[in-house]
Amino acid sequence: MKKLRRILPKDKKTTSWCLYDVGNSAFATTIMATILPVYFKEIATPFLKGNLSTVYWGYASALALLCSAIVAPLLGAIGDISQKKKKMLGLFTLLGIISTAALFFVQHGHWKAALFFMVLGTIGFSASMIFYDSLLPHIVPLNEIDMVSSQGYALGYLGGGILLAINLVMISIFPGTLGPRLSFLSVALWWGLFSIPLFIFVPEPYAKPPINRRHKWIAGEAWLRLRQTFSEIRKYRDLFRFLIAFWFYNDGIGTMIRMAAIYGANVGISKLHLVGALLMTQFIGVPFSLFFGQFASKVGSKKAILTGLSGYVLISIGALFLSKAWHFWLLALAVGTVQGGTQAISRSLYASLVPPSRSAEFFGFYDISSKFAGVMGPALFGFITHITGSSRMGIAVISITFIIGAIILFGVNVMRGIKNASLQNSL
Repeated sequence: MKKLRRILPKDKKTTSWCLYDVGNSAFATTIMATILPVYFKEIATPFLKGNLSTVYWGYASALALLCSAIVAPLLGAIGDISQKKKKMLGLFTLLGIISTAALFFVQHGHWKAALFFMVLGTIGFSASMIFYDSLLPHIVPLNEIDMVSSQGYALGYLGGGILLAINLVMISIFPGTLGPRLSFLSVALWWGLFSIPLFIFVPEPYAKPPINRRHKWIAGEAWLRLRQTFSEIRKYRDLFRFLIAFWFYNDGIGTMIRMAAIYGANVGISKLHLVGALLMTQFIGVPFSLFFGQFASKVGSKKAILTGLSGYVLISIGALFLSKAWHFWLLALAVGTVQGGTQAISRSLYASLVPPSRSAEFFGFYDISSKFAGVMGPALFGFITHITGSSRMGIAVISITFIIGAIILFGVNVMRGIKNASLQNSL
């Protein structure tokens, strides 16, 4: 096997774009996935009856997800029409950073403030990703898009994993609430630091100004454009077919991420092994994200994604036999080999199917699909577990989402979709 390319792209512009992934991935790992949920339960439980802390966290998380999903396409369309993708990226990045830094001041009893800043931070993170992803088709040619997207994911895994490891050390060193609070502050600083190169070296994409504007307000024009996009959905049949496929299989990926720790705990895996396996997945994802970028350039994006989905089906079935700690480590290793690569190539394939002049608008739809990933899967997991009395069967059934997604993806004609994107961009 040929030696993998280096993790950083060769030119300053694409390197700067990839480095942003290093920064914002820290929010996903430390704030969304690990430290903040545990910290919230610790500071809120003594002040709330029963399991209200868990209930309120669930409601707040759902609110953040819902707000992000509802406004995503509209924000994207505004970014395209105003030709200010970078400025809007900067605005929502700043919202996310300030909200994350504010968590440093949240201590025992401040559970309302914790939820407030978590929701604001999540909205900032989610909205910033619309404009970040929409820059991809503008900064690299089509034949390099898979590799650059993979390099971004690889750096994101590396950055998120490194800071999470540092944060876990800080929590073990500093007493009381200081360790977690310093972790939140470190995420804000990390995100801000690695965002700087993008705003310096990545140019604002040029796009033709809309002809015959029908509304004097940009938001009004954006709303009209969204309505037009839905009315012209047949013109983008391969793109929207891919979105449906992505929703199914990314739902399975999201479920794996959300339910892995709970499932592992249910079958008796200790907290130390759960956290260790999570960290390993982050670092294993680095080389395999890069591998998928090269693999996709040889066999095609669709085949690369289908390969990843085949791996996920095997992982889902393998989870049936999980009973020991080393089994969990083995499955975590397997997830690390396919997770980053599958998501990276999904992003680059979608980017190749969208008209560059409307990239932010269409990545708004992509963001909706991403945000609702993990809605159907956990419900299916819970239902099957309740009916059968076995969480093993619940996790195994998640393989259905990967199979359905793969079947729909088979029907996507990538070359036709790319040609159509170019045609629509020229109109």
